[in-house]
Amino acid sequence: MKEIIVKLKSYFYALEIIKINQCIKKENEWVISKQVLRSGTSIGANVEAADAGVSKRDFASKMSLASKEARETLYWLRLIKNSDLTSI
Repeated sequence: MKEIIVKLKSYFYALEIIKINQCIKKENEWVISKQVLRSGTSIGANVEAADAGVSKRDFASKMSLASKEARETLYWLRLIKNSDLTSI
């Protein structure tokens, strides 16, 4: 059950990241928009990959990658907020 919740949350989080990315692209901040899109959407991709892991170690490795991508995304979102790149 926990895996389903994580999958759903990471999926809907990625959808929000896509929306944020569209707002940033309108401001012509291509580098940052690509970074936040890449890290924010890869969280869910790593969660999906973890679910298909062939071992507990493989599962843990993929979930660890998802966690790292989440931390990176948080960095980019803070940077966007504090630099006033967009009004979101």
